[in-house]
Order: sequence, then structure tokens, then C-alpha cells
Amino acid sequence: MSVEVTYESKVTVKETLEANIDSLGSDKSITHTQFNTAQSLTGSTTPPVTKVAAAVVALDAGAKTIDLAALTGTNGVTVNGTGLKVQVLKFKNKSDSANEMSIEPGESDGYDLGGSDMKVTMQPGQEVTIYGNDASPDIGASDKELDLAGTGAQECELMIVMG
Repeated sequence: MSVEVTYESKVTVKETLEANIDSLGSDKSITHTQFNTAQSLTGSTTPPVTKVAAAVVALDAGAKTIDLAALTGTNGVTVNGTGLKVQVLKFKNKSDSANEMSIEPGESDGYDLGGSDMKVTMQPGQEVTIYGNDASPDIGASDKELDLAGTGAQECELMIVMG
């Protein structure tokens, strides 16, 4: 199996300035793209990507622990991230959810993707993408779990790319 990822973080904003900016001539608009990021990643790039798991994840009684050493792959086979790093994580609270949902390091064997105090809480329809850039910790026996919390059986979309 090989994995190829196109990672993009883009916000393109067109700003129309007041008419008193004569140096711009008749077009008073500026397009801001200077902070956009786009990369193609494979097993031979830096950072490398070699494994992926993507799923709609349902909570059980408002909670779910994600074990990065025992994820379910697209074809149903177990994806074990042990020894790898999370390079890209996308977390989206589905827009039809009734309540907020959070993701954070697991309580017992927490994976400190953004530090041990990291907690991201999303309202329905909100999403976040984290690019690890090979600086994430290695997944190991005591550093492998992410906890999801919300209410009932609500669902989120979760994609985890490791390498």
C-alpha cells in the first residue's frame, strides 16, 4: 500500500479598499494569499506519509477513544501507527450534530499531538486540520490515544495520516 497526500491550508481574501488609495489606480482590490500552504506528501518526502485511516466516528454515550495503534483502514484492515508520527489530522463535527464535540489527548495513554493540554472543541459544522510537519511525537505504547467527547451517539469525520 502507498499513500499520497495533498495537504492544503488556504484562506484567500479579496479586500476592496477605500477610494482614496490613488496608488492602486482604478482597481482598489487586494487579494491576500500570502499565508497559504500547499504540499504533496508521499512515503519518500519529508515529512513522510505511509498510513491513513479515515472514518465517520460515532460516540458511545458521549465518548470515544481513538487508538492510533489500532485504527480501521479503508479496506477494514487494522492500521497500526506505532513508531510513526501523525502528519495530518482532520477533525470535523458534522453539521447535523446537535452539540459541540472535542478532541484531546487520551486520559490513559494520551497522544500529545499539540501538547498534553491540547483540546479542540468544535461546534456543529466546524472543523480543524492539524499539520504535524514531522514534529509530532512518535506513536508508542504510552503515547497513542485521542479522546473524543460530546453527547450521545453524535458523529464526527476524522482523518489521520501518519508517517
